[in-house]
Amino acid sequence: MAQVLLIILDFLGTIAFAISGAVVAGRKGMDIFGVNVLAVATATGGGILRDLMIGSTPPMVFQKPIYAIVAILMANLVFIYMYKVTQELPKLKPVYNDFLFLFDTLGLAAFTVDGVLMGIRHGFASNMLLIIYLGVITGAGGGVLRDIFAMEMPEIFRKKIYALAAIMGAIATNVVYLLVGSQTACIFTGFAVVVIIRFLAMHFEWDLPRIQPR
Repeated sequence: MAQVLLIILDFLGTIAFAISGAVVAGRKGMDIFGVNVLAVATATGGGILRDLMIGSTPPMVFQKPIYAIVAILMANLVFIYMYKVTQELPKLKPVYNDFLFLFDTLGLAAFTVDGVLMGIRHGFASNMLLIIYLGVITGAGGGVLRDIFAMEMPEIFRKKIYALAAIMGAIATNVVYLLVGSQTACIFTGFAVVVIIRFLAMHFEWDLPRIQPR
């Protein structure tokens, strides 16, 4: 059961982040190559960083290229859609923002849990700091690369309790595993924690304290 859920999370995160990367690229006016690069970087970047951190080489995306293929497929579907409705993009901006938030949240939740599970399976369950780092870097690493390539300040540093949601989700995932010993239970728990925190932050407009630019 846990293995099936992990595969589902991998594909859910890949699809969600590929779409978010492609949408950002489209809004930035990138060509089809740029859309594909941003989608693949967003969908696979966090996993590559995670695998390098734990010495799992070559990274999973190169062992199982199906994830990159799925990201490319989603990127081109998004490109075709945005290309056909290009005149309507200004009117659709609020809709795109909502979709971007949704797919970003699903990708963050799926990959945060995925990163923690990968750490657990490599024997690091007792090292909470490393587990949290693996969860956050897997969940947010691709989004950081996306925003850097798009010449924006990474969302992880500026809005909607992004990294904090990943941290809390990673902690919840590992704690449930240590207490219950069930990977299935910790997958559901961690995923729910990230999604709930993100939607609460959006609904109540929560943001971390910041220094106002002068």
